Amino acid sequence: MIRYNLRCENGHAFESWFQSSAAYESQEKRKLVSCPACGSAKVERAIMAPQIVSQKGREAAVPAPAAPAHTAGSESTPLLMAQERELRAKLKELRDHIVKNADNVGERFPNEARKMHYGDIEHRPIYGEASADEARALIDEGVEVSPLPVLPDDRN
Repeated sequence: MIRYNLRCENGHAFESWFQSSAAYESQEKRKLVSCPACGSAKVERAIMAPQIVSQKGREAAVPAPAAPAHTAGSESTPLLMAQERELRAKLKELRDHIVKNADNVGERFPNEARKMHYGDIEHRPIYGEASADEARALIDEGVEVSPLPVLPDDRN
């Protein structure tokens, strides 16, 4: 696994984990990497500072060699695979909670969110669909919105 610091065309900085640099490049080409703040798919890797460990702290900082991964050709260790599964499970739990406890307003999301923000209708938990431009416009107006996490299964 490799962590990249990323930045979208609107200057939002975020980080994401990828199986390898080739996996990142493949996902970027297919426009699967997007900014969690505004949804922009125009993302580039930001300059990353390497983690430097002093000689004194090297013994504690250098991990022991990992056991081979269970799948041939995989760069993941069983521990990283377990952490990834746990993260995906938590993201799925979050999505399931939102779906269970909020109203799906579909394509009406930008209008409904605006109406609530300006006090035209009563506040309630909602979710739905918005383009990157619509989401950006809502954020610019001060409307509090957040994208739902997209899981790998959602793209299949």
